[in-house]
This record gives sequence, C-alpha cells and structure tokens, in this order.
Amino acid sequence: MDTDERVPHEGEPHHNGLAGRLNWLRAGVLGANDGIISTAGLVVGVAGATAERTAILAAGVAGLAAGALSMAGGEYVSVSTQRDTELAALRKEERELLEMPEAEERELADIYQQKGLSPELAAQVAHELTEKDPLHAHAEAELQIDPDNLTNPWQAAWASFLSFAVGALIPLVAIALPPVGARVGTCMAAVIVGLVLTGYISARLGGAQARRAVTRNVVVGVLAMVVTYYVGVLFGVTVG
Repeated sequence: MDTDERVPHEGEPHHNGLAGRLNWLRAGVLGANDGIISTAGLVVGVAGATAERTAILAAGVAGLAAGALSMAGGEYVSVSTQRDTELAALRKEERELLEMPEAEERELADIYQQKGLSPELAAQVAHELTEKDPLHAHAEAELQIDPDNLTNPWQAAWASFLSFAVGALIPLVAIALPPVGARVGTCMAAVIVGLVLTGYISARLGGAQARRAVTRNVVVGVLAMVVTYYVGVLFGVTVG
C-alpha cells in the first residue's frame, strides 16, 4: 500500500491539493447560493410593498453589503479558530517529538500498521519518514494536518465575501432593470436559474444526486420569495 495515497476517513479534514480546492469551490458555490436566496427574499419583499425602484435598490444593496460582510466575518472567526487549533496541535506534537522521540516513532509505526502494513514495514516507513521530516510525518499521519498548508482565515473571509456578493447580484440586477410589471417575475426566473446552477454544481462537487439537490434548492428559494413578497404586499397595503 502506498502510504502517500491515504484517503481521509469521513469527518476528517482534507488537506491534499485537490480536496482543498474542491472544498474552497464548494464553499464558494454555497456562499453564492446564500447570496441569491437572501437577497432575492429581501428585494422581492420590498417590491411587494412598493414600486419605487430606489427603495428596492437601496434595500438590495444594503442586504448585499450586510450579508457579504456577515459571511466574511463569520468565516474569518470560524477559520481563525480552526487555525489556532491546528497550531496548538502542531506545537504539542513538536514538543512530544523533542521529549519522547522513540515513543512517537512507535506511535507512527502503529498507525501505518493499522492501515495494513506489516509490523516490519510499518516500523521502517515510520523510521524513514521521521528521519526525513518528523513534524510533517507525524502531523499528517496523526493529526491529518499539513504544516505547510494551514487554513487561511483571510482567504476564507474574502472568498465568502465575494461569493455571496456575486450571488446577490443576480436578484438585485434582475429586479432593478425590468419595468414595474415584470420585476418580480423576472427576478424569480433569474433566481431559479441561479439556484439550479448552484444546486447542480454543489451536488456534483459533493458526489450527491443533482436532481434532489436542485429541487431542494429551488423549492427553498421560491418559498422564501413567495413568503417575503406577500409579507411586503401586506406591509404595503397596511401603510397605504
């Protein structure tokens, strides 16, 4: 068995290049999806209350900015916490390698033995990897952490900000450009197309059934728009 081709178990973080890129892409698609649904609900709700383009645009732009900043801030805090946890685990592993190197090498050999290597080969692999770069060898095998590829909170924050903003632009542009009578219908159509795309892409990236993901995505988005639209209508009638 090639120990460099280890496949992480479900629930373990993926730190190889391809899996990392897929995770970032999936997060970007989901961020865009959030931007589409939340902004669509907001602008359709306002459109139900008033026909004034300025009010609709103001609400949409405010929702885009607030949502994108909220997503970015939440992602920054979350990934910063994850990075702090990874750094703490690496410092602990580095300390253990200095204080009890033989025990750590035996532990590494046990890990490879549990993966199917013979005791002799596991011990040889553990010894050679430890000789080459002990921290990398132990971090990747024991902690599933690549010390050279730690999570980046700023990268995560910007990715979330941009993906949400891009998604939010779909309903915002779709409801701002058409004439009054076609605004809501055009926005709903554009949002459905956007949700079909994000649902399909996220399903393909996650290895799930595309039809189920798309259906769920579209149903949730349409339901949000219908509810907020009639809330806006009710509000508009009340104040009128």
